[in-house]
Amino acid sequence: MPETPGHRLTQLGQHAAVPATPAEAVLETIANADPEAFFVVRLTCPEFTTLCPVTGQPDFAHLVIDYLPHQRLVESKSFKLFLHSFRDVGGFHESTTLAIAAKIRAAAEPRWLRIGGYWFPRGGIPIDVFYQTGAPPAGLWLPEQAVPPYRGR
Repeated sequence: MPETPGHRLTQLGQHAAVPATPAEAVLETIANADPEAFFVVRLTCPEFTTLCPVTGQPDFAHLVIDYLPHQRLVESKSFKLFLHSFRDVGGFHESTTLAIAAKIRAAAEPRWLRIGGYWFPRGGIPIDVFYQTGAPPAGLWLPEQAVPPYRGR
């Protein structure tokens, strides 16, 4: 398995089961080859799914996550498995969006992070949830998230 100093990857390059819950998911990281560089990493999941905690019905969101890395980068396979672990778990839009941000912060310790959770309507009302760790650092080129607001059919 690939390794970086102090970190052993356990999911990349081999079969890895989807964790039963987000709490059980291990969000792995890899070393940033240039930790002093000033660049944004964007993680996008246009088909995120979880369950309504009250009805058990599926909820869907388009997630756009931007972060300014420091020493570590989020490893994409473990990120995919982490997101997949929400599929059978109930959670409100707000708490789910914030839980994803918290897991990224804890694992990768980015210098800055923002997440846009663009949730599809529940009960006819779309709910969008936005979080960031603070103002974007001066000089950071930051593209728009460019997710159009929900428009009925």
